[in-house]
Amino acid sequence: MAEITPIPLAELTTLRTGAAPERMLDATTADELVQTLREVWQGLDEWFVLGGGSNLFVGDEPFEGTVIRVLTTGIERLPSPHEGRVRLRVQAGHNWDDLVAYAVEHGLAGIEAMSGIPGTVGAAPVQNVGAYGQEIQETLVEVELIDESTGEVSTVPASELGLGFRTSVLKHHYGGVPIRRAVILSVTLDLAEVGDAGRAISGEQLRRALGLTDDEPIRLAAVREQVLAIRAAKGMLLNSDDPDTSSAGSFFQNLIVSEAVAAQLPPKCPRWPVQPDRDVATVIPLESYDGQVPVTPAVRREVKVSAAWLIENAGISKGFRLPRSRAGISSKHALALTNRGNASGAELAELARYIQARVHSEFGLLLQPEPVLVAVEL
Repeated sequence: MAEITPIPLAELTTLRTGAAPERMLDATTADELVQTLREVWQGLDEWFVLGGGSNLFVGDEPFEGTVIRVLTTGIERLPSPHEGRVRLRVQAGHNWDDLVAYAVEHGLAGIEAMSGIPGTVGAAPVQNVGAYGQEIQETLVEVELIDESTGEVSTVPASELGLGFRTSVLKHHYGGVPIRRAVILSVTLDLAEVGDAGRAISGEQLRRALGLTDDEPIRLAAVREQVLAIRAAKGMLLNSDDPDTSSAGSFFQNLIVSEAVAAQLPPKCPRWPVQPDRDVATVIPLESYDGQVPVTPAVRREVKVSAAWLIENAGISKGFRLPRSRAGISSKHALALTNRGNASGAELAELARYIQARVHSEFGLLLQPEPVLVAVEL
């Protein structure tokens, strides 16, 4: 553990906002990270951990607490109990895209469609990152974490993380607190060994993105290259020469609404059904069976609605800015709020509130922010 002179968070986050916090600590090994967290938790100060800073929106006032930078790195290759597969245990501070590059280089499939996603490995399970039909929950075996309430380190299987669409029990949702307050120390993935042969792509979303019309195996390197190109075209790869990349990615979440609410939206609004995890089986003990099967309650079906479509059809086009503001919508991607040049947190928050108000006025729906908000409110 090393206490350093606090660095302005504008220099450590992709939205480029935020003053220097009151205190900043660096942890470069898992042991240092555990020691640092335990020490900080003994006090009453506010705190948060900082990885890649790509899913964080920080306000202009200095954070009155401790920021812990997670700088741990390393990939450990382990045997898998499943034939034809390999496990990778990766430290939380490891760059996510570096991990994807490693997996592709070594012919390990399962995360190649998530190439180019910014941030660290430890942050990936927190919001169940995904792209083009792949999600980390498909390959995630377990995480090693430390709980704030006890300071104890434990290994938690993926099944206990409450993984859902861009969420988990560890995620800090806007306006709420995580169900489980803990910090991930390492992540273990189970990946398929395909080597240079590649594999057939079954996911329709990725097939469309790659323009595939047959079932021929595709080399992992080709998938990664195409995904990176697509993300670059949308301004979703960090590039100092492209102001569209000074963002936190998709600033607003796609909405999950009932079928009844979705039916009231214009027919052209893109929507996708959200299927229940599994059919619920009704079990009736034989000794109590009276010949009648109870009526199964109707399932409340939900629909995912495109936030980008709502924004653009509320009259806010790509590249939009409020007068005299240095914050703006990406010229390539309607969901990305961007820092067009030394914008303050207040300017970005003003733009976010304006978008929320326009969408709510037009469609009666309230967009919720995707990034974690620190010292700022919408």
